[in-house]
Amino acid sequence: MPMHNAEIAEVFRKMANLLEIDGANQFRVRAYRTAAGTLSGLPRDVAGMIAEGQDLSDLPGIGDDLAGKIAELVDTGALEALHDVETRVPPGLSDMVRLPGLGPKKVKALFDALGLDSLEALRKAVEARKIRGLPGFGAKSEEKIHIALDRFEQQEKRFRLMDAEHVAEPLMAFVNAITGVKRATIAGSFRRSKETVGDLDILVTAKRGNDVTQAFSDYAEVEEIVSQGTTRSTAILRSGLTVDLRVVEEVSYGAAMLYFTGSKAHNIALRRRATSNGWKLNEYGLFDGVDRIAGESEEGVYGKLGLPFIAPMLRENRGEIAAAEAGTLPDLVTLANMRGDLHCHTTASDGKFSIRAMAEAAKDKGYAYLGITDHSRSQTVAGGLSADELAAQIDEIDALNAELDGLRVLKSSEVDILPDGSLDYPDDLLTRLDYTVCSIHSNFGLSRAKQTQRVIRAMDNPHFTILGHPTGRLINQRPAYAIAMEDVMLAAKERGRILELNGHPSRLDLDDAHCKMAKEIGVTVAISTDAHSVNGLEMMRFGVGQAGRGWLEAGDVLNTRPLDALLEMIKH
Repeated sequence: MPMHNAEIAEVFRKMANLLEIDGANQFRVRAYRTAAGTLSGLPRDVAGMIAEGQDLSDLPGIGDDLAGKIAELVDTGALEALHDVETRVPPGLSDMVRLPGLGPKKVKALFDALGLDSLEALRKAVEARKIRGLPGFGAKSEEKIHIALDRFEQQEKRFRLMDAEHVAEPLMAFVNAITGVKRATIAGSFRRSKETVGDLDILVTAKRGNDVTQAFSDYAEVEEIVSQGTTRSTAILRSGLTVDLRVVEEVSYGAAMLYFTGSKAHNIALRRRATSNGWKLNEYGLFDGVDRIAGESEEGVYGKLGLPFIAPMLRENRGEIAAAEAGTLPDLVTLANMRGDLHCHTTASDGKFSIRAMAEAAKDKGYAYLGITDHSRSQTVAGGLSADELAAQIDEIDALNAELDGLRVLKSSEVDILPDGSLDYPDDLLTRLDYTVCSIHSNFGLSRAKQTQRVIRAMDNPHFTILGHPTGRLINQRPAYAIAMEDVMLAAKERGRILELNGHPSRLDLDDAHCKMAKEIGVTVAISTDAHSVNGLEMMRFGVGQAGRGWLEAGDVLNTRPLDALLEMIKH
């Protein structure tokens, strides 16, 4: 079976790390890192694109050489170039680079000085206090490495929702093609659209006499069969994802879907409700004594319990059962509600496509507007625009809007919130924009009080519109910085500011709990993609899924509004 995007991206990151440690040309190192980023943010699996005959060199940051290497990985599962590098540089050094605070240069220094070539060797050196005496290190940096090692080893292996999707799609195609299978559905956290997935729970109904679990074990990506019986099989896939496949009877299918979709807290609340009626609820059905009174469908179980159907993404026992009982469940925002995207980047900063190309792609999606939010001048590493460059871009957008029909390009910028809470451009330039997305990209280590004060001070600027990716987290890479989100939301409510739900699968920031908090406080949310390419615009569905988990309805979301209403809300 072909490799998936996340696996190929990981190979390219490893190549970049090892090449940098080996002293390779920085342009070559950067090419692999850029390609890894492109693949990590690509909504479609490249294996499917290759099968359809698409030219991968059309993707941003992917030239002919890297397109060929992607094809090599998809076809063979290995990369000869990586093997060559690993003959010169111990592969374990790439694992060390993954620790926060240890870049390639520091890892090379540790290898050169102490011969450290793995996380295990690094831990032994830390515990023996051998690092603090090295040039460029000290007791504090040694302690930070110790903490990073502990966190890394304790971290539960979970997959971003998009990466799990790439694994799940061919897997489900295989399962549905097994002889005798009537229907197959993924339950669990995947069905609840959680931002990360620990495993996949697949429920199957099948005709009698068909050995579905045995057929499942023949799936090409299965690396290990943990257990196997006539109705259940547990396997670990090559990607590291664990899959539980269960064959259930049609009469119990709905109850099983409820049980295995979860969450555990939601299920416990339902079981208590059943018990209060003298019934028993489990994965086989809802029972009154020995009589099954519901179970074939989820709607039937909920109905018997006196409740309407509750959408899977709401099943976290955060008030959804009381809302269902009261008839006040939210009418969740959908992808069809979205009228535009308010956060994307172009070649002017670190994006991969021109303003016109991004606009045409947005128009093809049926959007009424697209906001261009290239980085501001402080973000030099991301090609941030000088004041003069932003002024020129504003003029360029005005000229483009005079030509375009059916879509309005909005003038904006992702403006850095500086450490003192000021914005990265002068007010006389900001006033020429339709709106701003104001974000933190530096000084993540400020105290909770100072970081909160920084954001609220920025909100005092009359040209502040939207707070971008409000907690700064990167899923499985970087934790949120310390910030009092309730205080920020109350300040946003008072000042009429908007909070972003950044829909990139590595961010999904706001998280679901903060989305629900924003709704309860009365703060409007903008769902955006942070797209750096035309493909990135497809990330909107992940943002919408997160919004649903946070109980957001169309009226809670800024960019469900038509253009005139949106402009009225964001004017300054």
